[in-house]
Amino acid sequence: MQYFLGIVPPNEYKEQIIRFQNRWSSNRILDVVEPHVTVKAQGGLNQDMVWMDKIKEVCSSFSPFQLSLSETASFGNSVVYISVQSNMIFELHRRLVEAVMPSQELIERYFELDNYAPHLTLGQTYWGMNETELEAMKFDSSKALSPFPTFTVTRVRVYKEVEPDKYVPYEDIRLDEYES
Repeated sequence: MQYFLGIVPPNEYKEQIIRFQNRWSSNRILDVVEPHVTVKAQGGLNQDMVWMDKIKEVCSSFSPFQLSLSETASFGNSVVYISVQSNMIFELHRRLVEAVMPSQELIERYFELDNYAPHLTLGQTYWGMNETELEAMKFDSSKALSPFPTFTVTRVRVYKEVEPDKYVPYEDIRLDEYES
């Protein structure tokens, strides 16, 4: 059983993304997890839960911040995603990784620290789409998903793997919860 940490867009925009993703019947990503921006991947977040207090400590000392979703882009021909603009997400990611201290092998496997590229995945070949569908998705996304929102990140969502390749919300952790 694994976990990861993500940032969820506002509900109204999340529903807009889901409607867009559902336009492709081959797109199975919603069978895996809801739309989100990963801020800490699975490395080091296992069922022993020792990491949870460390994550909560980082979040409690991190102020809410602005995050902007922007244009659609791709990783090669296999992934279409919405770009993320925010300097603070990199700092939050770094602090979370440092708190959990996964091995260098896990940092590399999950593209963390220097290789971290925050994004919101819309579709990918691994989850059933073909390259032609991804091209159409990328082309259609600008019209279907704009205007891209800017929102305040006030919490981090912990996702729990309930079966292979199926993650559900487990717990929301507020940022800066000890501030008045």
